[in-house]
Amino acid sequence: MSLKSDSKLLSLILRHAPEKAGLVLGKGGWVEVDDLLNGLQGMNRPFSYNRLQQVVRENDKKRFTLSEDGKQIRAAQGHSVKIVGDLSAIKPPATLFHGTATRFVDAIKREGLKPMKRQHVHLSADIETAIKVGRRHGEPYIFKILSKQMFDAGLKFFRADNGVWLTHAVPVDFLEFQSEEH
Repeated sequence: MSLKSDSKLLSLILRHAPEKAGLVLGKGGWVEVDDLLNGLQGMNRPFSYNRLQQVVRENDKKRFTLSEDGKQIRAAQGHSVKIVGDLSAIKPPATLFHGTATRFVDAIKREGLKPMKRQHVHLSADIETAIKVGRRHGEPYIFKILSKQMFDAGLKFFRADNGVWLTHAVPVDFLEFQSEEH
C-alpha cells in the first residue's frame, strides 16, 4: 500500500468511522495504538507499528498525533464524529483565513462559515495555506476572518496539534470578502 492510501485509511478510522475497526474514540479522539493495529488487522489491512509511525511522521498535512509515549494516536482535527474534546480555548491571531472554492462563496456570504459534516470550521494562520486548501475544492477564494473581533465577542477558538485553527462557526459579520485575485 502507498503512504497516501494508508493515510486515507487512518483518516477514515480516526476522523469519521472508528467503528469500522471496532474502535470508540476516547477523550480528545485518542485510541490505543494496539487497539488500532488490532482493528486494522481485523479489516485485513494490517499495519506494523513502524508503518504507523512512518505514516504519522511523513503525512504532509500532519493529520495524526502520537502520544509522547507512543501508545496512543489521534487525528489532529477534521472529525465528523463527535468527540469529547481536550482542546482548550485560546486567543487567536487578529486575523485568520479560510480557503474554499468559488462555487461556495455566495452561500458563505449569506450564511457565514459552518462546520458542515465536521465538528469545527477550519482556519489557517496564513493566506498561502488557505489558497492551497481552496484549490483542493476548485478555483480558490479566500475569506479573511476577523478573529480578534470574534474572540472579543465571546466566540471560542482552538488550535489543533497540526496548527489548524478551529472554531464552531464564523458568522457573516466576521467575514471580510477578499478579492479572487491572490
